[in-house]
Amino acid sequence: MAQPVKLTKDMFQPIEKDLNKAEEISRPSLSFWKDAWRRLKANKLAMVGLYILIVLGFMAALGPVINGYSYYDTNLKLKNLAPSSEFWFGTDDLGRDMFTRVWYGARISLFIGITAAIIDLIIGIIWGGVAAFNGGKVDEIMMRIADILYGLPYLLVVIMLMVVMEQGLFTMIVAMTITGWIGMARIVRGQILQLKEQEYVLAARSLGASASRILFKHLIPNSMGPIIVTMTLTVPSAIFTEAFLSFLGLGVQAPMASWGTMASDGLGALRYYPWRLFFPAIFISITMLAFNVLGDGLRDALDPRLRK
Repeated sequence: MAQPVKLTKDMFQPIEKDLNKAEEISRPSLSFWKDAWRRLKANKLAMVGLYILIVLGFMAALGPVINGYSYYDTNLKLKNLAPSSEFWFGTDDLGRDMFTRVWYGARISLFIGITAAIIDLIIGIIWGGVAAFNGGKVDEIMMRIADILYGLPYLLVVIMLMVVMEQGLFTMIVAMTITGWIGMARIVRGQILQLKEQEYVLAARSLGASASRILFKHLIPNSMGPIIVTMTLTVPSAIFTEAFLSFLGLGVQAPMASWGTMASDGLGALRYYPWRLFFPAIFISITMLAFNVLGDGLRDALDPRLRK
């Protein structure tokens, strides 16, 4: 049997004590939003979507003035020219520069999509938040109204309003938001129902906070993760709806252009002049893809269960 080793003081070396180092923070603390941004940056696909949207926004602002052509001036001598060094995206059947019209159309499509999403956000937050916070009969009545509106065919309601009302940007936004807020309201309601039973809400009540303060200062800010994700995914849906309505001839009127109206005009010329359909269609697809991958990345980044 092996003899136990006798321990002596010479076998040990004391650790130096540095009180300054003891107070150092090994890792800086991160707020929820900083940590979400860090995890979003780690998602390469979501960042690609974000960069694409930044470029699209930049080109929508400056693209129509880059090459000096107007989006509405016609010149039949230049009609249906293929893409070249002079006309980068070619020309249409009236001799208008497609590059200028594509980026002018980006302004219209992005404006309609983002504006509709913001209106859905505002109405959905107020409706869902008030219904969930009050509960009882108020919640029952408000959500049954939302269910009735949700039961109406979305595209049918939009098309009917576009036919009855005067066509234009305002009419299109109203038509898309009249029932588009219901999904946001349901998301907000579900989040508020979970959060309103938390201890900090009880503490706020005990301190005398009003119902509106608790709702808008505590509950809704803590629900912003799912709300932002839902809004991000609402924008491409609104852009697609605008393109669909414009494709049917219910969108913006000439000489204004959107990606949907350009795609509608280019469909008949697909066989001989494919660039007239290709460019608006590819930008609709790229924009919808960018918003969707960014929305998926935000969903993962803002999920507290994935926080490390």
